[in-house]
Amino acid sequence: MTGMHADEITIDDGTVRRLVAAQFPDWASLPLRRLPPVGTDNQLFRLGDDLLVRTPRIHWAADSAVTEHAWLPRLAPHLPLPIPAPIALGEPGEGYPWHWTVVPWIVGETPTEQTFDPEEWAVSLAAFVRACREVPSLDGPVKTEGRGAPIEQLDDWVQEWTAKADPALVDRDAVLALWADALAAPAYDGEPRWFHGDLHEGNLLVRDGRLVAVIDWGAAGRGDPAIELNAMWGYLPASVAELYRAEVGLDEAAYRRARGFALAPSISALTYYRDTAPEIARGSLGTVERLLASLD
Repeated sequence: MTGMHADEITIDDGTVRRLVAAQFPDWASLPLRRLPPVGTDNQLFRLGDDLLVRTPRIHWAADSAVTEHAWLPRLAPHLPLPIPAPIALGEPGEGYPWHWTVVPWIVGETPTEQTFDPEEWAVSLAAFVRACREVPSLDGPVKTEGRGAPIEQLDDWVQEWTAKADPALVDRDAVLALWADALAAPAYDGEPRWFHGDLHEGNLLVRDGRLVAVIDWGAAGRGDPAIELNAMWGYLPASVAELYRAEVGLDEAAYRRARGFALAPSISALTYYRDTAPEIARGSLGTVERLLASLD
């Protein structure tokens, strides 16, 4: 099976079974089932009825297991919804090179506009964002690069991937104009705030018409809270994007920075995933198009 990344590692079921048996023998007899690849960084395996094994499959996610094991259990008591706080941290072994985690299995479905009321989606997600923003610092990690870090450190990335973007798909000059506006916005000078950093429908779970969990915290940290407005141009229903913005409650400068934060991963993903994950590439193109439309 072709992977999403040229340099990702292959994680077979037998390796995971041996890792679990060697390091957590109490769980060795539980059935293990590989789940379809839905994210870009981890291969997931359901372990019994109540557990999930998360194994990073690409080098840039190699440290995520240790970080999530250290911080998500501390964040969880402060948040209004369940999050997959790891209950065990696995060590490298059996030929697998990185740490991995075991987290609780949370029952729920990915939201769609057909199964989850868009207004409830916007309001409940914004309430979660506000709660996350108010979590005490806990001396947690402050982002110095990537999502939620000072936005100017993404400049080389955006310039590189804009130059690689197919001009038949996107107006590069318009992309760079939007990026220039994000860079020109007043910088965030407040206390670094906790954020999730990747709020799209694949990282939300709903049940009985309600948001019940926020999952996949690999991008989380402390920094510029504007990062959470990204959902406006991602997979949040467009009809409620402005409602979400109002409910999150950040200022115009944050909105402008947020457009830059949303642009950075999207302008790269539409090219990077074009052949290996076309659905991600198409979704990223849609985000870029919505961002450019917001300039009008």
